[in-house]
Order: sequence, then C-alpha cells, then structure tokens
Amino acid sequence: MSVAEGETRQNGTRSGEAGEAFPYCVTKRSRRGTRGGVRRIFLSERSVMLEDSEVERALVVMAHPDDVDFGAAGTVALWNRAGISVTYGIVTDGDAGGFDPAIPRAEIPGIRQREQRAAAAVVGVRDVHFLGYTDGDVNPSQDLRRDISRLIRQVRPQRMLIQSPDRKWEHIPASHPDHMAAGEAAIRAVYPDARNPFAHPTLLLDEGLEDWVVPEVWMMASPQPNHFVDVTDFFEDKMRAIGAHASQLPAPEIVEDKVREWLSAAAAEAGLPEGRLAEAFQVVTIS
Repeated sequence: MSVAEGETRQNGTRSGEAGEAFPYCVTKRSRRGTRGGVRRIFLSERSVMLEDSEVERALVVMAHPDDVDFGAAGTVALWNRAGISVTYGIVTDGDAGGFDPAIPRAEIPGIRQREQRAAAAVVGVRDVHFLGYTDGDVNPSQDLRRDISRLIRQVRPQRMLIQSPDRKWEHIPASHPDHMAAGEAAIRAVYPDARNPFAHPTLLLDEGLEDWVVPEVWMMASPQPNHFVDVTDFFEDKMRAIGAHASQLPAPEIVEDKVREWLSAAAAEAGLPEGRLAEAFQVVTIS
C-alpha cells in the first residue's frame, strides 16, 4: 500500500518537488498543517505527530538485546543526528539467546549486554539500562510496569519507541511473546502508570520521581504501520549495529541481504522509489 499523493516529509515540503533532497519520512493518510508556527504531520484529524526538532529525549524499550537494532537502528541513528538524546531500556539480558554450545550459559547475559552497548554506541546511544527480567518469561506484570515507569520518569521523554503488543501474523518471528509482552507493559507504563502520581507510589515517595506524560509512541513490528522512515543513508550504521551481536549470528554472511530485503519491502509499501530502504512504525499520539 503506497502513501497518498502529496504527503509530507518532516521539513514540510512535498516529496517529489523539483530540486529537493529525498524525504526521509513519509506518513500514511497524513495532511499538512501549522500550529504555533510549527509544521506538523497529522496522523488523523485529531492526532499530530511531533517534529524531531520538538523532541529532546526519546526512550526505547525493547525485550531483548538486538531487537532495536534489527527493527529501528537506522531511525535511532537519524534521531541522534537530529540532536535527540536516546536512552535504551532492555527488559532482559537475552540469557536464552546464542547458538554456540561451547559458550557457558552463565556467560551469555554479560556477552549480550556488552554487545548491546557496542551496538548502541554505533548509532550514538550511550545510556543503556538492563532491567534484568528472564528471557522467554516476560509478562506485562506490575513489577515490569513499575520498572518501565521508573525509566519514563527518569528520562522524561517526549517520544518512546516500543514493540507492538499486537501479533503480526504475516511475520511471526517479529511477534515473539516477549516482544508483545514488553510492548504491552510499556504502553501500560505510558498510560496510565507514568503519568499518574499515585501509581507505583514508591517511585514518588521513596525515589522522588514525579509523574510524566509521554505524548508520542512509535511501535515496531506493528500489523498496521502508518509511518515509514527512509534509512537508506543509515544502512551501513544499522548493519554495524546488528553485526555487534555476534553471539546471535551463526551465519553473518546472509544477514545483510535479509535485512535489505525487509527494508526494501517497507520502502515499497511506503511508495518510495526502488532502491530506497525504510523502517516501518505505527505512531500514536496520547493526549
């Protein structure tokens, strides 16, 4: 499904205008508008997408090390270039991952933490938190909601990137149960937990963390993407970030072609020209 004719990129010009650089961002069913002198993208009649220039801080919450790199490392690199401070919150240490039986299982969490920190550094992220939950046993529990709410109140982001809590039937591996559970816990932390000063009361009473409203959430691996980011210029960075997860890549020589195939399909769905590469998201605004 292609984007509608005349849709906008984030600097407000229409894609395809003569002499312009190629747009990095297209949004389905969008229309243009201004409010307070700021050019905005409308996801619907009642929801307005933030410009990158309006976002100082973004929080990424993922189930496992490497999830963000396969799904959104190009976009994170773009955000970093735009001056957005990005923080990662990784729910597990990926202790059920790996492929080499010669590596002692007790060493896997440390390996995967180091790999994720290295991958994060490739795309400009230095602030990485691991929440310590068990790989393969993630649930949207009150404890996890509290821990994500803590991160939200600490980071105070204007934008969050999470995994979709909805299953993507046409690509089941993207909907690992841990991914959906982490996504569900994250969206519950966004609303209602983090904004409610009386939810998880120890966060305020014992840690002094005041409530915070996250106005915009991006979801990876959604069955209903409505926003596509052209990451062609960041593909090399994305592949370097993925390559940092060596413990998860038994056949690294095939990875680049597979990732390029995924991103090419997303670009085609967005209506971008052949040869472009895109990452797909469902973006929602929360009032």
